[in-house]
Amino acid sequence: MMNFKDLGINKDIINVLKNSGINTPTEIQEKSIIHIKEGRDLIAEAQTGTGKTLAFLLPIFENISPNINTTQVLIISPTRELAIQITEEAMKLKEGKDINILAAYGGKDIGSQLKKLKNNIHLIIATPGRLLDHLRRKTINLKNLKTLVLDEADQMLLMGFKNEVEEIMKETSKKHQVLCFSATMDSQVKKLAYRYMKDPVVVSIEKEEITLNNIKQQVVETTDRWKQDSLCKVLDEDNPFMAIIFCRTKRRVDNLEAALHQRGYNCAKLHSDILQSKRERIMKSFRNADIQYLIATDVAARGLDVSGVGHIYNYDIPENVETYIHRIGRTGRAGEEGYTCLFIDPKNKNVLDEIEKEIKLTIPRRDVNLD
Repeated sequence: MMNFKDLGINKDIINVLKNSGINTPTEIQEKSIIHIKEGRDLIAEAQTGTGKTLAFLLPIFENISPNINTTQVLIISPTRELAIQITEEAMKLKEGKDINILAAYGGKDIGSQLKKLKNNIHLIIATPGRLLDHLRRKTINLKNLKTLVLDEADQMLLMGFKNEVEEIMKETSKKHQVLCFSATMDSQVKKLAYRYMKDPVVVSIEKEEITLNNIKQQVVETTDRWKQDSLCKVLDEDNPFMAIIFCRTKRRVDNLEAALHQRGYNCAKLHSDILQSKRERIMKSFRNADIQYLIATDVAARGLDVSGVGHIYNYDIPENVETYIHRIGRTGRAGEEGYTCLFIDPKNKNVLDEIEKEIKLTIPRRDVNLD
């Protein structure tokens, strides 16, 4: 079995990893780090929770020269939540190698970002909109860029950032390494990646069906009218330590959070209309287990990886099988047992059939007695 030393990671950073309880590399890290360190372009397909953030951050930290005062690495993320999460990981690694890091995303005060840019920044983690804002103001210069990372490339395209990415690319140095990480690798993602890459290494991690073995799945058959009561009955019976409840839209998140709050549940909501500063506070509280139930949309929860989440409740059925697996994959991590409950009404039958066919399992029904 490989260790981080075998992958060429220096001992100071290995110590930082050990302090976080990380002792051995995951499969995506084993297969990516050496190629990235060598400066190769890379396309990696890996699901959330496989350790892909460290798969690019570790070799990036190795390759950055702290004594060269230019922006050497840019990481583009589709959502603020993911940008925050990558930044948190990078700040931990900074203890092992002191480099200047800037997080640039909407909702964060641009004035403080501009001030920070006066100090030479080695690594920028940004969302497309805010980055373009800086490029237009000429407050960020990417002409000496060594490495560019497109994280969650599939989500980037899904959220309509293709033009923004192309505009950003025009502002970068002529020659630089491009790393593309994505949970799914469809033709759109490949087209985007290959357009900017030279002879890339392709790494694909098998979808972790195995982890579903650690997750107990159940379905509650209900109607939209009785769904809220059914959910509350299930929450009262389970009383999980920490759980995420997924809704289809921001409005449904708002309505459910208001209803659960009124019934006395310790909950908070997360979606893109909530002020960034508030979202950061909510995420911090949830990570600290001060909030029991996080009610979220898929986009807001993308890249959300919180240890201690034992239960996932699909209040609304996801649009497709991939999203279902993404959602429930946030529990049952690292050999722990997980539980997920999906609430469906009769019109959801077709999507449920698709899910059961894909995961090769007829999901057991859970009886909920509302009398």
